[in-house]
Parts: sequence; structure tokens; C-alpha cells
Amino acid sequence: MSMRLSLLIFILLLSGCAGHAPFGNPESPYRLEQPRVGDLFHLPTGHKIDPAEMLESIGDTRVVFVGETHDNPASHRLQVDILQGLQQKNSGKLALAMEMFIPEQQAVLDRWSAGELEEKDFLREVGWFKNWQMNFALYRPLLRFCKENQIPVIALNAPKTLVRKVGRTPLAELPEEMRAQLPELDFHDPYQRAMAESIYSGHSMGKAMSDGFIRVQTLWDETMAQNLADYLQSPEGKGRQVMVVAGGNHVRYGFGIPRRLHRRLPVSYLLIGSREIEIPRERETQLMDVKLPLFPMRAWDYLKLTSYEKVSSGVKLGIAIEDDPQGVKVKMVMPGSSAEKAGIENGDLLLQADETRLHDRFDLLYLLMNMQSGEQIQLSLQRGEEILLLPVNF
Repeated sequence: MSMRLSLLIFILLLSGCAGHAPFGNPESPYRLEQPRVGDLFHLPTGHKIDPAEMLESIGDTRVVFVGETHDNPASHRLQVDILQGLQQKNSGKLALAMEMFIPEQQAVLDRWSAGELEEKDFLREVGWFKNWQMNFALYRPLLRFCKENQIPVIALNAPKTLVRKVGRTPLAELPEEMRAQLPELDFHDPYQRAMAESIYSGHSMGKAMSDGFIRVQTLWDETMAQNLADYLQSPEGKGRQVMVVAGGNHVRYGFGIPRRLHRRLPVSYLLIGSREIEIPRERETQLMDVKLPLFPMRAWDYLKLTSYEKVSSGVKLGIAIEDDPQGVKVKMVMPGSSAEKAGIENGDLLLQADETRLHDRFDLLYLLMNMQSGEQIQLSLQRGEEILLLPVNF
């Protein structure tokens, strides 16, 4: 056979392969047999495995990304299980990096990990209710484990002031001092853009808002990748294994934080996530109706199947509040709320809840966060010149 004919056949074979649809599902190449809540799968092989087997196999990986569903307790239990397993294998050489904090809070995180702060003081100093706002009960076991074992907690995220500005303003129009705060930003990943556009597609707010959403998503991913790379190369981070906790869309498929980290620092990493296969009817109406593209890669290396659970603690008064020199001032009362049923009115000044003196919003929010449905508190409040005692049922 002539060289020319051989080359022609080779080209035809290549072009023929390029036109074929993929064989199987690239996101899950092997069918998951009889999946049930609680099962853990290794997606590259489709094998159901024991958690201990997973922990043994990931123990030498430099960065372990664990994507979460922010408000699902089952997702957070998975994080604790992984952190505990990694601590057993790499005690003294482990760190936890979290989307929930920004570098400006790092000094407070260091004091927490060193055991120098009680929980209430930690949450006040870190500004939990201003910066993250999710129920701390979801993160308490993870952060307590770090404190008990002196595992460093590393802040990853971008400050909200920068995020808001980038979301509203094209980069070229940002003030020079703000552009100097930006990490290297890559807007050319087609998969990240496809995911962002799919998530945003349910909001009919126009191209300018869509572009702003993509800028913000990219800023989050690039900032967390940069801060993670900086820590891994720092004297404190060298030789440490890092477990990263972030929302699933920052980790899933690898094109969020992981790929952007690898561009900066090619280290070994794995992706671990969870998928809710049982969703209560009341939760279904609260979930976003998003149809993602079929991506040509696996979402995770390891996947835990869970149910969508309720957070067991935390109640809401149903009021908008602001700090006042004398206590906490009520700005608005929601119709039908526990506050309205108790007789709380606009303009009331909340002074005390049971035995807790309310110096500011934080005192009230911390108290409510640790209560459960069915409980009651006695609120002392000032209305004009009158002091009232009102029982509030949740």
C-alpha cells in the first residue's frame, strides 16, 4: 500500500471517529447499580465502595475538593466524615479551606483553630450573620472538629464589596485600585460559561445582568483558586493536605476552582460530592428548575447519595431589625409571623429575650439560631414609654 493511500485511510478514520456520538454517558460511564440513599460510588468505575476504602485511597491526594449543598445537613455530615478520616491518616499535616470565609477574617480563624475563642465570640468577630448567613448548626461539627484538633481553617472567598462591584460593572470600567484587587481572570472556559448561563436562564433580566453573573462566578472561582494556591505554596501550607469545602457549582465537573487551581499550581486533586435522590415534596417547590448541559466529564470522582433533609435547629421571628443604642429596633413585622402573633409592632425596641440582654442584632440572631420549632421565649420590649413582656411561640 502506498504512503499516500495509507495517509488517506488514516484521515478518513479520524474524521469518521470525530463524527460519532460518545459511547455511553461521559458523566457516569458505568451504571450505578441499585442506588439507594447512603450509598457511596466511585464514578470512574461505577463501583459501590465503603467510606473507609475511599478515605484510604484519597489519603495521599494533595487537595480534596468536597462540594456541598449549602442547606442540606446530609451534605455537611459527609464533610465531617471525610475530614475525620483524613485527620486519622494525616494528623498534623491537614488544613481545611472554606468558601464561607474571606482572607480579612483569617486572624479570627487562626484564633479559633488555636482554641482561643468560644463559639459565640468567634461568630461575632467573624461576622457570621453578615457574611455567610447560613445556619451555623450546619457548619458547627466541622469547625468544632478543627478547633478540637487544631486544624488550620483557611479563608478562600472574595469580599462582598468587590463581588457586588464586579457584578454591576464591566471590568474595564472598574476603578484602578479595584482592578488591582482582582486575581487573574479566565473567561474562556466554555463549560463554566455553559453552567453559569444555564443557572441564570430562569431569570429574565437581560444580557447585562447575565454578563454580571458570569463575571461574579468567575471572580469567586479564580479568587478561591488563587488563595488556595497561595496557601499551598506558603511556609504554613507546604507539606499539608488540604480539604476544600465549597458549594457544588464551584467544584462539580472540575472546571470551577479545581481547574483554575491547576493552572496556577499543578497538584493532585479529587472531587467528592453528594446528590439528593430523595427530595421531600415541600422542598421541591423551593428548588431552582435548572437543566444543565451534558458535560463531557464526570461530575465527581466519588459520589454520596443522600436525601434532602431539614435543618433541625433555628427559628425565625419574622421581623426586620437594626441595631439601636438601647437594644434592637424592629423595622418591619411580617404578616402571619411568630412576631405578629405575639403582638410585636413596628418601632418596638427589643431589650431582652429570656435571660439574654439584647445589645445588638447579633445577640438576638445567635439566640434564635440555637432554638427549635415548638419552643418559646419571653421578650422584654419598650414601646414608647411602656415596657412590655410578650411570650413568643415558634
